Amino acid sequence: MSALVCIALLLPFPFYYLLWTFPQSWVDFCGKGRDPSHLMAQISHLMKILQLLALFSVSHFCWPPWYCWVLFIFGQFLNFKVYQLLGESGTYYGVRFGKDIPWVTEFPFGYIKDPQYVGSIMSVVACLCWVSFGYVFLWVLGYLFMMLIESNENPATRAKPLC
Repeated sequence: MSALVCIALLLPFPFYYLLWTFPQSWVDFCGKGRDPSHLMAQISHLMKILQLLALFSVSHFCWPPWYCWVLFIFGQFLNFKVYQLLGESGTYYGVRFGKDIPWVTEFPFGYIKDPQYVGSIMSVVACLCWVSFGYVFLWVLGYLFMMLIESNENPATRAKPLC
């Protein structure tokens, strides 16, 4: 396995961990007038591009079996639905950054625990037809790590928004 590809695949997870664990530091860093969720989203999108480029660098392309299509399409549907229901602030730790994010109970919430991470895992597993197991396993471990970290949210550690 390539060390650079592994680093690229794991790069977002320490970032997410730090923002989840130390939200006030991120809010302070962003300062007044800059939305911490929006900046997190922009950086996350750049890291997602790096992840995909790294994955493409070790891929061998062939026509995927039908179940890869099902996994990928349903995984992306879950991601789309979460983003549609929560918006950028709800998806990118707005509640941790002191924003008032309404509780959502519509599908997939209430039916699937951590639907965005489940969708992401399904999408990554769908890539097994192109990428070796080790890379997929490493990426999935990153998502499982964040699911564990985010399952223990302490409201007392939320950031206070800058006024």
